[in-house]
Amino acid sequence: MSNLSFSFAPDVRPLAARLRPKTLHDYVGQQHLVGPDTPLRRAIEAGQISSLILWGPPGTGKTSLAELIAASADAAIEKISAVTAGIKEIREAIDNARIRLQQGQRTLLFVDEVHRFNKSQQDAFLPHIEDGTIVFIGATTENPSFSLNNALLSRARVCVLRKITSDDLRQLLSRALTDNMLNLASPVTLEPHAAELLLQLADGDARKMLNLLELAAQSSSDGQISTDLLKQLVERQLPGFDNQGELYYDLISAFHKSVRGSQPDAALYWYCRILEGGGDPLYVARRLLAIASEDIGNADPRALSLALTAFDTFQRVGPAEGERAIAQAAVYCALAPKSNALYSAFNQMRAFVREQPSFDVPIQLRNAASGLLKQLGYGEGYRYAHNEAGAYAAGMTYLPVEMQGMQFYQPTDRGLEKQLGEKLRYLQQLDAQAQQAQQGGAADVD
Repeated sequence: MSNLSFSFAPDVRPLAARLRPKTLHDYVGQQHLVGPDTPLRRAIEAGQISSLILWGPPGTGKTSLAELIAASADAAIEKISAVTAGIKEIREAIDNARIRLQQGQRTLLFVDEVHRFNKSQQDAFLPHIEDGTIVFIGATTENPSFSLNNALLSRARVCVLRKITSDDLRQLLSRALTDNMLNLASPVTLEPHAAELLLQLADGDARKMLNLLELAAQSSSDGQISTDLLKQLVERQLPGFDNQGELYYDLISAFHKSVRGSQPDAALYWYCRILEGGGDPLYVARRLLAIASEDIGNADPRALSLALTAFDTFQRVGPAEGERAIAQAAVYCALAPKSNALYSAFNQMRAFVREQPSFDVPIQLRNAASGLLKQLGYGEGYRYAHNEAGAYAAGMTYLPVEMQGMQFYQPTDRGLEKQLGEKLRYLQQLDAQAQQAQQGGAADVD
């Protein structure tokens, strides 16, 4: 009988897959969720599973956590990706789960990128969650409040996963190197500065770190990974940015709040983050136009003109100079005096008009376009402002009778609005004097 020999093929899965944790002890990060004595940790250790939505950035352990939950409860796991799956794949997974349930085994249905499913596809899970055919776990990088149906959210607990900290990434990096998980003939070592650069490039994404480590190890000729090698593999780090996604709106929000908060450096930082991530500079320019009227208003009317000029500059000369013009407008708006008096007055007046009756136009403001209308008194009592002292008809009323005495626009004491406020108070004094004179004349007549 001849001797038989067996050879086993090496594990060719990506390093991130080979390092996927088998137990909670190996799970890296998210200690606020699965740390000692947390409710989720206790439930997992007791084999008690319930439907969850795992919301967090890429590479933060959403898939690994779902697999650990399934294993702890001795449940089968069905995985589908909303990127490639449709109603057919959902039905197949549900059918498989129904068969297992008849055999006494539960099924955890894990749906990656669940936010990519439309409403009808998300609704397809609801009855099967309700009757216990499946335990549903959805993973998403998008804010569930905006991307998932309320009906689905009401049946699942939302767990927020955070970026992996540098300390946790170091722990994972050490495990990859000391356990020789790279499947290479000789050990791989990282220069100290290279290790720090690798953590920086990962930006809290464990999968990204491990993929880059594996690529660098395969590219090294001597088993040494240097900073130069990493820089060659990643020429430029793209800052975190997902066009039209959650982070996109967070960056825009941070930019707006920095300008409103009069912090030019912060405004430039968030603006450059948007640019380096591939965002549209004109979206920022449009936001500056809104800021100029919402947060600056009449405290510095030049802000609106400069923001509009920056928008026009970009369209006329292109990105190189146009992006800088937008930066100029952003810094100007950040340092401009702030006032939301106009913004508040406009919103209050719109709300007032919607809620109140349609008050009649005062007779003196109506246009006497015909002899009949003139006989009816249209325009009677109207005083042409340019014929009055200071081009102001003191005591003349322009609001409906029902609104006399109301004031919506309240100028601040900042920037140009301080002067506008002084002008408004001066005109109000003239009106008061005119009204007193009219009342005195009426008393003399009596």
